[in-house]
Amino acid sequence: MNNQKNEAAPLHNLLFHLSDIAVIDQPVGWESELCVSDGHTFIVILKGQGSIDVEEHEFLFAAAKCYFLSPGQHYQLKNGYDSGMSLYRMTFSVIEVGKNLHRTYIKNFISGRVELTVFPSVRLIQMAHELYAGNDATGDLEVSKQQLRFHEFIHVLIEHNLHAGQSSHSKQAVEGTIRYMESRYMDQMTVKELAESAHVPHWRYSSIFQELTGKRPLEYLNDLRINRSKHLLVHTNEPLREVARQVGFLDEYYFNRRFRQSTGIAPKQFARYMRKYKKVKDWTGHVVDIPVKPERIVYYGETLGDLLVLGIEPIGGIFPLHVAASRNLQQSMQDVGHPINPDILAKLRPDLIILANADERQYNLISGIAPTVTFNSFAPLTVRLHVLGEMLDHRLQAEKWLNRYHAKAETVWKQLSSLVDPGETASVLQYDHGRRLYVMGSAGLTPGLYHPHGFRPVSRVQKLLNNGQGFAEISEEDLSAFAGDRLFIMQSKHPESRAAMEELMSSRSWLTLPVVQRGHVYELEASEWNYGDAITQELLLELLPRLLQHTLYPEGWRAEQASDD
Repeated sequence: MNNQKNEAAPLHNLLFHLSDIAVIDQPVGWESELCVSDGHTFIVILKGQGSIDVEEHEFLFAAAKCYFLSPGQHYQLKNGYDSGMSLYRMTFSVIEVGKNLHRTYIKNFISGRVELTVFPSVRLIQMAHELYAGNDATGDLEVSKQQLRFHEFIHVLIEHNLHAGQSSHSKQAVEGTIRYMESRYMDQMTVKELAESAHVPHWRYSSIFQELTGKRPLEYLNDLRINRSKHLLVHTNEPLREVARQVGFLDEYYFNRRFRQSTGIAPKQFARYMRKYKKVKDWTGHVVDIPVKPERIVYYGETLGDLLVLGIEPIGGIFPLHVAASRNLQQSMQDVGHPINPDILAKLRPDLIILANADERQYNLISGIAPTVTFNSFAPLTVRLHVLGEMLDHRLQAEKWLNRYHAKAETVWKQLSSLVDPGETASVLQYDHGRRLYVMGSAGLTPGLYHPHGFRPVSRVQKLLNNGQGFAEISEEDLSAFAGDRLFIMQSKHPESRAAMEELMSSRSWLTLPVVQRGHVYELEASEWNYGDAITQELLLELLPRLLQHTLYPEGWRAEQASDD
């Protein structure tokens, strides 16, 4: 894999096309799933220290390293405990041009190498940044410039790595000792021994080593040992002297001193902190240290039921009364106000605040009280529960509940097949904030109505769902475009909004809607049903069989009213 011997096509016969470049940010200790490269792929490390396993080969990465994957290769990324990880993943295709035939080229075209280097390394990072900045190019000229930049990027990689063993023997020899250090860091070694094994003069060895890694040899070795010790400290209960011995330090006191110099805290303090806290990246991009097992959670959002089905009861937040009543939460959960009241919040002494809001001003207002993460409550139910399960260490609970819910939904919708025709559409309407009319998108009751055996969204609502938009304000003139084959009316508790809905439902434009004439209109209280949380979605499955058999008014009744007008 790492040293492919298949004869490569001449480089002048290859054409390259950049398909995509994405940035990936992950916290300390993160490990990816086993991935398969969709096409030719460059992974450029911007920050972090860890390893990348490609097929059966492990490579230790650091900033300014680049890794080249051919189509179909398996790989896994593992970040260490030194810092968060950031990288660019570039996917591209290669076409081999022949006299009579052009074909997709899938081999490694840089001497079979996986790990690539560029000198100076800042050049690699700068070119990668420029490629990412041009990723949104749309016009023909800008797209063409982006592809030219990518060709230059490949040219630099080829220039520095193709046949490197022939043109830069000393650097290749030093690279070999670096790989030896990365695999045998626990052994005792000196710079003199490493230089001799590379057959490079001592003075030249240190210079090349620093050019390749940005560090002096012993500094690099100590960093390797410290980073390996972090894993042992977090995941084992070995005594400090044993941890020191396993990573190559003969003296635990010297290890303790080096660890403090590197991290700012003692090894045991580091272990206690990392076992108690973990880094997460929230919805809006904050990287936050949160408790591994938080005990005093405040959840500020409309999908409280998502936490409750995982067996987690927050100490504060905002909550729909029917959900709170179903779990007897009125006495145990403190309402923190709407908008959120920082004084009430602080008195609760939370150890984690989950904020279902992207407002950065509100985040800054409360994030000093306790670790605070933002959460997308408009995301699909399955996504939300997986995010919460991962964040709060309730993965199994999330998976178990979702499996049960999906099985129940499948059964209920199949039972409703006699009442719901294939392909029928449905929409949800509500007046709120006075006389403002809204159609619901990814928020509220709507997602619970859409199922492969249930209703479909109308095209205008589908656009809202595609954009992750919770709702949209519409005019009464737009009703026919949003109405669908079924209409679910959310009645507001506010008198002005309720009166506006009654006026609409008495108007001629309403009474002549086909869905109204068929009698396929259903009325529900918004304060109870216009929520998309897990509990409300499950209650909806129990309600639907009764609801769909009893419409707001008998079929044809409103049609008669319209004709009388």
